[in-house]
Amino acid sequence: MSCDCAVAAAVFVVIILSGSHAVTSGARVGGMMIRQPSSSSVLMFTEAPSFRNGAECAADVRVDIAMTLDANYLRGTMAAVLSILQHTACPESVAFHFLTAEAADDHGLAAALRASFPFLDLRTYRFDPSRVRGRISRSVRQELDQPLNYARVYLADTLPPDVRRVTYLDSDVIVVDDIRTLASVDLAGHVVAAPEYCHANFSNYFTDAFWSNPALNGTFRGRRPCYFNTGVMVMDVDKWRAGGYTRRVEEWMAVQKQRRIYHLGSLPPFLLVFAGHIRAVDHRWNQHGLGGDNVEGRCRGLHPGPISLLHWSGKGKPWLRLDARRPCSVDYLWAPYDLYRHSSPVIEEW
Repeated sequence: MSCDCAVAAAVFVVIILSGSHAVTSGARVGGMMIRQPSSSSVLMFTEAPSFRNGAECAADVRVDIAMTLDANYLRGTMAAVLSILQHTACPESVAFHFLTAEAADDHGLAAALRASFPFLDLRTYRFDPSRVRGRISRSVRQELDQPLNYARVYLADTLPPDVRRVTYLDSDVIVVDDIRTLASVDLAGHVVAAPEYCHANFSNYFTDAFWSNPALNGTFRGRRPCYFNTGVMVMDVDKWRAGGYTRRVEEWMAVQKQRRIYHLGSLPPFLLVFAGHIRAVDHRWNQHGLGGDNVEGRCRGLHPGPISLLHWSGKGKPWLRLDARRPCSVDYLWAPYDLYRHSSPVIEEW
């Protein structure tokens, strides 16, 4: 199925769905507080269909996907995994690597994933929040300040040596194309590949203190820096390790603690290290910004052109807006992948 047809199909399917969706944790939406009925994570989600490889799938080819695993985004993670498996010709060849702040056991979020995807090649890794807690500076949105949001910086230090290339995805994405196409992109010697957006106002991502200091902004000398979204990246793990890129990102985080050179969480230090030095990927692989801005999360429409991946970056998340019965039109593209057991949320006036 082409990506355009997949999106159209998603619109059709959601018309059939009915009922309210409960959230995975209490959340304020507008003037209301929505809280979940009490139940364990394992019982919250239905079991997904099983997916099998097509005849063209090579037995020795594996696609490694890395994501974080967090209680507040578990519902999004479930939907993202389902979309990946549903739209690839080789679902049994996809290995998922989840970084979680939970203890590395089977009694929580990982157990919920295994219950919904019993045939999934799933591996979990403990990410110690203390590793970054002292390096994080306050940003424009509290969610961006969570230690797990910085776990992507430490992928190369966390994944086992046999993972030499990995595709990192945020939990608020839906993939409507074969993930193998993105995962196998030619990196052409680069460490990171991602869609980049050179029309964006790059200067807005850094403060006046940064741009007025040649010792700082000189880092961009000799390159043409463009914005890219770190929620969808292909990484050469071997090159990352060899080049010491974790340390390079951490160095800019240390500068931020002293001088306040940016406002947006884990994104700017990636830009400082990689902007202008990444392998550009077709924009269809990150239709980002569907969650609106980082302050109000207002509705946004789709950008023109073909779509392979939908990304609800920004404040608004589709499961919360659907639960509040205040969805944006793009949220109906997410709904068919929702594995939550539909029940009535408790809505309270805030």
